[in-house]
Amino acid sequence: MFICKQTQLYRFLNYCNDLNLDKSVLDCGAGGNYPPLTLFWEWGYKTYGIEYSDAQIKKAESFSKDHNINLNITKGDIRELPFDDNSISYIYSYNTIFHLNKKDIAKGIREIKRVLKPGGICFVNFLSINDCDYGKGTKIGQGEFLQGEGDGEVIHTYYEIDEGDMHFQDMKILVKENRILERIYQGEKIKQGFIDYIVQK
Repeated sequence: MFICKQTQLYRFLNYCNDLNLDKSVLDCGAGGNYPPLTLFWEWGYKTYGIEYSDAQIKKAESFSKDHNINLNITKGDIRELPFDDNSISYIYSYNTIFHLNKKDIAKGIREIKRVLKPGGICFVNFLSINDCDYGKGTKIGQGEFLQGEGDGEVIHTYYEIDEGDMHFQDMKILVKENRILERIYQGEKIKQGFIDYIVQK
């Protein structure tokens, strides 16, 4: 049995399981050593994933080969999803979309809404201004900063607590959580701030 580290996705899975739509799910940012799509695959979902990073795709392919499963993870960009309108029941972007600037986040969410089936639900989370890294790095826009990550610099975009509501005015907000997590990371206590949404088309 696969144990998903992204605990918020268990709640999203429960919402998906309560609906009677076709069991198809898309992960926007699906790569890595332990693809969360495996959680949905174990529950009988037809899985699709898009990932921008070739390195993360290779990690996911290695995992899939080791466990003899096919999660259908391909190269793709959340700002231009390679899927038809109204074609997938459940879509999520976990810890991914905030690596875009706000203009591109809006594009990505419009694409999610385009691909989502009527009655379908999606999960999206944003970094919040409560995060300990808010304001660090090189400011490139309102709430947008280039911050060191790995061997380079990556965009981190932070939202005011109610700022994300504007993306979902044409949808039903099922869950909105202003989540603050304190934990030990590399020997130091850090505070992470997220705003989680589960919304229905």
